Amino acid sequence: MQDFPMIIPVPPSAHSRAQNAYAHFAGRVEKIVAGTPAYDIHTHLYDAAFGPLLLWGIDDMLTYHYLVAETFRHSDIPYDAFWKFSKKEQADLIWSTLFIEHSPISEACRGILTTLNELGLDARSGDLPAIRRWFAEQNPRDYIARCMELANVGTICMTNSPFDDEERPFWERGIERDEWFTAALRIDPLLLSWQQTAPRLSSWGYHVTNELTDSTISNVRRFLADWTRRMDARFVMVSLPPDFAYPANTDSAQLIERAVLPHCREFGLPFAVMPGVIRAINPLLRMAGDGMARTNLSTLANFCAQNPENKFLATVLSRENQHELCVLARKFRNLHIFGCWWFTNVPSIIEEMTRMRIELLGTSFTAQHSDARVMDQIIYKWSHSRQIIARVLTEKYAGLAAAGWEPNKGEMERDARELLGGAFEKFCET
Repeated sequence: MQDFPMIIPVPPSAHSRAQNAYAHFAGRVEKIVAGTPAYDIHTHLYDAAFGPLLLWGIDDMLTYHYLVAETFRHSDIPYDAFWKFSKKEQADLIWSTLFIEHSPISEACRGILTTLNELGLDARSGDLPAIRRWFAEQNPRDYIARCMELANVGTICMTNSPFDDEERPFWERGIERDEWFTAALRIDPLLLSWQQTAPRLSSWGYHVTNELTDSTISNVRRFLADWTRRMDARFVMVSLPPDFAYPANTDSAQLIERAVLPHCREFGLPFAVMPGVIRAINPLLRMAGDGMARTNLSTLANFCAQNPENKFLATVLSRENQHELCVLARKFRNLHIFGCWWFTNVPSIIEEMTRMRIELLGTSFTAQHSDARVMDQIIYKWSHSRQIIARVLTEKYAGLAAAGWEPNKGEMERDARELLGGAFEKFCET
């Protein structure tokens, strides 16, 4: 009888098991994340009722400040000459520079391609006039609905400033807003340039002086109350420079301490702080010229520790601050962190931040906001972000399964809802 060697099965390696577990979840998680409507809690978009303030279409996409700054990296056109161009001429130059003369490989350029592709438009043809004609045929309100459908965004929170001379008249005469849009009361001039802002409040009937007397503080609170009611604001917000300090004996800190935080407590509103901005680091670039730096997050820790009855929303501009921000959110339940803001809203950093936040905070944060300034941008920003969120969740579910806890469909759907706006709404309500 011939002897045959005994075949001993080799158990799959840990790497092989991890790959199998990832593949087991990947398709289901992608479908769940793609199918979960998002609450886009921070944008610079407008309801169609705001008329010309609503930006949309190919020329607004191309002249977005990300692409303007990128164009100057390649072009030697003088700054002044560029700003004298019409919007169409600027868009033509940007298209030629970034899409024809160079590969449109940056995230801002890829975003335009994703958007056009989702809309069924052929960017590869290079026929910019034909793309313009298509957009010219669209009805703005219907087009908003189309963008929200493609992005699977259920609600958009605007950024609304009573100090914006173009926006304020719409609120003062009254507008009928679409139910898709909510408002956030933006108060940067009030907090960051009080000496210049006080005369404006005074001219609007609020009896304030440059000195922060009790009467002035009372009138600031009346101003905040009036505009909170007028806008039906979901929260109050400000972007802050990296060196902002609280507590401090400065106009900014005192206004927050004596007016903003009491107002937020009275109305049950979170105070959203967005630190890390350096305005006009290159003023020749205009809106494209803002920069960023690492911020001192002891300010945020002081906000939370010294005002436990207040709720704080926060997103931070510097990548180097993200770990510290997560640790703060672990320590203060009155702090909710959200999104990947501005310069961190690129795939490599979104993935790093999302993974770290899940590892430290579970699903008790808001994974993303679009920060869109042009309506069409929500299509690509949410498409690209959902891919990353799904990838990170798949990895984490595979890890749970390896530990003996395989999440079911209902649990995965719950997690996606929380990360895409549910945790924010719960935070605001409790």
